[in-house]
Amino acid sequence: MVNAAALPTDTRQGPSSAHQLALATKVDALNARFRHHSATAVMEGALNDAGHIALVSSFGAESVVLLHMAAVIDPMTPVVFVDTELLFTETLVYQQEVSERLGLRNVQVIRAADIAEKDPYGALRFSDTDACCALRKTAPLQQALSGFDGWITGRKRFQAGSRAALDFFEVEETATGPTGRLKINPLAHWAPQDVRAYMDENRLPRHPLVAKGYPSIGCAPCTSPVKEGEDPRAGRWRNQDKEECGIHVVDGKFIRTGA
Repeated sequence: MVNAAALPTDTRQGPSSAHQLALATKVDALNARFRHHSATAVMEGALNDAGHIALVSSFGAESVVLLHMAAVIDPMTPVVFVDTELLFTETLVYQQEVSERLGLRNVQVIRAADIAEKDPYGALRFSDTDACCALRKTAPLQQALSGFDGWITGRKRFQAGSRAALDFFEVEETATGPTGRLKINPLAHWAPQDVRAYMDENRLPRHPLVAKGYPSIGCAPCTSPVKEGEDPRAGRWRNQDKEECGIHVVDGKFIRTGA
């Protein structure tokens, strides 16, 4: 386990305009290069040619696909897992079992160091879900990624309207501006059946909550089962005007339902 407080803090004031231009040019070149390539090829290109890259994984319903690809390419791939201390017990057990089964040798479990100070009773989620996500997930992840050139996500176009035009490579944006890092989405063009086929063909273990009606899994208090016919992410922040936890930002804003 890595304590977020022990990680080096990124002291940059933000990327320079020259760095931003160079990164945007790099993103355009990578998207052109891999436009017609497979997800595995994008993963290989990211890990071998894009700099010091981490795979950020929630060890959720579909996470095992990218975890398996990373293990095959390089078992020492840095895998960052944020334990918000509000996760399902099943997720914590699944994280350990999958890491061992796939032979991943560089899994870094990140926890925020200031939860006891800022949310001592675990009640922040009732008054401000965005602040809870920022405290427990977004801030410690940003700190953990400060030494990386970019990171790999499991986002896919079909998951939300805000992801409909998702590319393989993009410049990372946060609510406070660009970070100077890449975000890489190898599964951007995959459909649900592609995910299922990959998991079946490689005999990968399912998250135990999937069989109980949880096709998208986050923190336990903010995740509910999904009924047949509902959107797979309908159980995330149900009945709230919220679609993302804050890790993923478009145009400097958290993406919300209807955006």
